[in-house]
Amino acid sequence: MKINSVIIDDEPLAREGIANYVREVDFLHLVDTVENPVELMSVLDKNAVDLLFLDIQMPKMNGIDFLKITQNPPMVIITTAYPSYALEGFRLNVLDYLLKPITFDRFLQASHKAKEYKQLLAKPTSATLDKNDDYFFVKCDNKYEKIYFADILYIQGMQNYVAIYTLKGKYVTLLTLKNIEENLNPHLFIRVHKSYIIAISKIDSVESHEIKIQSFNIPLSRNYREEVIKRVVDGKLWKK
Repeated sequence: MKINSVIIDDEPLAREGIANYVREVDFLHLVDTVENPVELMSVLDKNAVDLLFLDIQMPKMNGIDFLKITQNPPMVIITTAYPSYALEGFRLNVLDYLLKPITFDRFLQASHKAKEYKQLLAKPTSATLDKNDDYFFVKCDNKYEKIYFADILYIQGMQNYVAIYTLKGKYVTLLTLKNIEENLNPHLFIRVHKSYIIAISKIDSVESHEIKIQSFNIPLSRNYREEVIKRVVDGKLWKK
């Protein structure tokens, strides 16, 4: 499996340094290097790109602004000298955040994360969840965490990860929301938004645009509201 990569950085030495790292990793293929996200647009139009090594501070458009306006970008690994953007980067669902000067070991670790995610996308049914089981395991950092279906409050999907909120806490793992949804019992869980699936039994209230579960307010999308009311409320609604 090859991962087609593009390096975006306005500094020639930085581009060359990352390019040399890419050439050392057998599963990475360098498609191109560009100076800013504006140049990147034409590369994306002409090539199948899986991964971006994206700098932040660049002329014309910085990396964070590019991520904010781009729908469904490739996987992104930030490469920057500025640690202050880390939180915002992860909110935009980047795979990893590398601080310059970047060591090869750290670069390789981030690249393997991209490889794992691409393999996950290539085999979306590979997870071993079973609707008839009481629990499943997910990998969180270097541990395998056991999660009981009955403990799940809701699941939030991000570009590269899902966050599973349970009675015991929050678990973040490298899975897709689609992958999770395919393995959940549809009588117990329902999608309420493109990025959220909730446990029906844990719902406390349903409002016009959100659902309350304990102290959490989960957005209810207009596209899913009718189905939610039909499945969750109508059969249990006491009327005069």
